[in-house]
Amino acid sequence: MKILGSFSDPRAVQGVVDYLKTHGIHSKVHSQDGRIVTVWVEEQDYLQASPHWQEFLADPYNDKYSQASWRIGSSHSFIKYESADLNLVSRFIRLNWLLQLVTAISIFLFASFFIFDANSIFNALKFDVSKPITWFTPAVIHFGVIHLLFNLIWWLYLGNQIVTRAGFYTLLAVFLSSALISNWAQFLMVDAEFGGLSGVVYAQLGFCWVYSVLYPHQTPILSKPIIGFMLIWMVLGFADVLFISMANWAHLFGLLSGISVAFIYAQISGKGT
Repeated sequence: MKILGSFSDPRAVQGVVDYLKTHGIHSKVHSQDGRIVTVWVEEQDYLQASPHWQEFLADPYNDKYSQASWRIGSSHSFIKYESADLNLVSRFIRLNWLLQLVTAISIFLFASFFIFDANSIFNALKFDVSKPITWFTPAVIHFGVIHLLFNLIWWLYLGNQIVTRAGFYTLLAVFLSSALISNWAQFLMVDAEFGGLSGVVYAQLGFCWVYSVLYPHQTPILSKPIIGFMLIWMVLGFADVLFISMANWAHLFGLLSGISVAFIYAQISGKGT
């Protein structure tokens, strides 16, 4: 057999493998880490399969690949992950370093509240106009387990989607711009008594929402009901009818910053519509 190529998204590879099957090309796949997948085809099929693979690399999330999976009835992943079914630790290790770093800092700071003096830690990291580093640090401060887990789950999922589809520097731009803008907005509109990654999460939401609109040929990152729920949640926060206090202005300006980065990315890449 001959190597057709490798790709870093097993779910996307599932689609192209099913697509090749619809053209009478059978392939085998192999992955040592559950992330980078290598596709092999018979030597006599290589010349026929190669153009399809190049089309896949140019547009790996085209709907025709998911449609191919539906046509042949493929509903399971062909990748056998090592050891446990979830493999959360190994999957986390394979994530981009920025996703790992922000997650680790957030967890460490939250745990430190129970080990050291929480007020001293918060006062050192909360927004302070005279300390530029604190224009970013409120994003990694969390005040409860649910608050922490909710933000980190979205941060990791949406962040990985952004890296896979738009690259690391796009995620970095989303994180830095949204942390800066959302923290400044919350401080100017309310006060410095806030914290959490939710402004960044709403920026990721905004980016993924607009990205899917600008690139309709790719599989949407988020469904419309989920986007609608998150937007309604933000509106309810402004209406002050929820049982928790939220940094509403951070959410709004985080969302707007993520939307802006999506439009800028489309302009720079030259692929926006």
